[in-house]
Amino acid sequence: MLNGEGGYIIFGVSDKGQLLGQQVTDDTRTDVVRELRRIDPPVFPELEEVELETGRSILVIKVPEGNDIYSYDGRSYIRHGPTTSIMPREEYQRRLLELVHARNRWENQAVLDGVSILDLDEEEILITVEEAIRLGRLDPPIRRDVESILHGFELIRDGKLLNAAVALYGKSDQLKTLYPQMGIRLARFRGRDRLADFADNRQYWGHTFVQLRRAESFLMDHVPIAGRVVPGKMIREDQPWYPPLATRETLANALCHRDYTIPGGAVAVAMYDDHLEITNPGVLHFGITPEKLTRPHESRPWNPIIANVFYRVGIIERWGTGTLNIIDWCTENGNPPPSWQEQADSVYVTFLPAVLRDASKSPTQSPTQSPTQSDDPVIRLLVALGKEKMSSGELRKALDIKHRPTFRKNYLHPAMESGVIEYTIPEKPNSRLQKYRLTEKGTKLLGESSR
Repeated sequence: MLNGEGGYIIFGVSDKGQLLGQQVTDDTRTDVVRELRRIDPPVFPELEEVELETGRSILVIKVPEGNDIYSYDGRSYIRHGPTTSIMPREEYQRRLLELVHARNRWENQAVLDGVSILDLDEEEILITVEEAIRLGRLDPPIRRDVESILHGFELIRDGKLLNAAVALYGKSDQLKTLYPQMGIRLARFRGRDRLADFADNRQYWGHTFVQLRRAESFLMDHVPIAGRVVPGKMIREDQPWYPPLATRETLANALCHRDYTIPGGAVAVAMYDDHLEITNPGVLHFGITPEKLTRPHESRPWNPIIANVFYRVGIIERWGTGTLNIIDWCTENGNPPPSWQEQADSVYVTFLPAVLRDASKSPTQSPTQSPTQSDDPVIRLLVALGKEKMSSGELRKALDIKHRPTFRKNYLHPAMESGVIEYTIPEKPNSRLQKYRLTEKGTKLLGESSR
């Protein structure tokens, strides 16, 4: 009971609930106290004696809910329904880890020697604050300097920067060797398992916001979209193979719940011909099981400081609704519910492709990629630009790319160098009014890609 939710032990009652009572003497009380002393760590439950009309008494021991891992004669026990058995070593170690984790976990430990605020991404920190204020999840702070903001997010404690700050905002090159676990692996396999060849294989190091954007960009490059024209409306309806809201929520959960103590650990995204798999290092804790994730459940992130910042900026929600939202988004998109599985100290979330809404196609037929989902970033940029004139910021918004360096390196610069787009003000390349438009070559290339 101490290892569970507490309860009552009653002496003098039959198995059928009859109040029989017994003779309670000083020796009886001494025997009970002697037995209680064999419990470690020590407990002091309430003892109450209730006298019956027969002259006998009922002895009641009120057992409180424990906040530790208790043992009797050096062994811990666990109750399953009506039976009590010795607690397995794995269960004992799991409970011990959760007990210690509440007070001393990786994210709330001080950073390694030599790491300072200068190693953090100041721009990302300021963006986080502005977004949290915009969403109404943070009152405008009196001071907007980086150190004050970090204090407000509980990323500095007793004057020391915490590991959670590095996970959320770590940027400098020196952190790569000190925190190798801050990485993400992204792969597209030409087949249905990892024995197949790679169609694309990427590995990135960076803080959690960078990892999330990298993963979203990767999925945008590879997730096919089926399109159909809605009868009577003459509008195109797109149906992605995997719903982006669901995959984003899964990625965010992985970054909040993963075990950062594993040096070589990393969140991984693996896309196959017939399914998508998102993995994070670590196991489920606090009594959560894969089955419970499909039902309303309490939210207890393994890294609550990191999760709190994600909540403030609107990446995740609280109250354990994330997995339920994932299931709903899959249902709305025509996907079967995803599955959660624990395997080899990791949690796997598996998505199956959407069933196409177009009845003329077989449900097992792969949708073809639309031009907006081309593997070529330049083609995607041309599609977003079309016949319009757009600034760099407008193009990034249209492509849903928040990271400027990634946009410039993979999209804008290659398009300019290949001559498919051009400046609207060529004589002033750095003008704040500068925009981009298709060239004749770009228009021709866009037409060919849409056939």
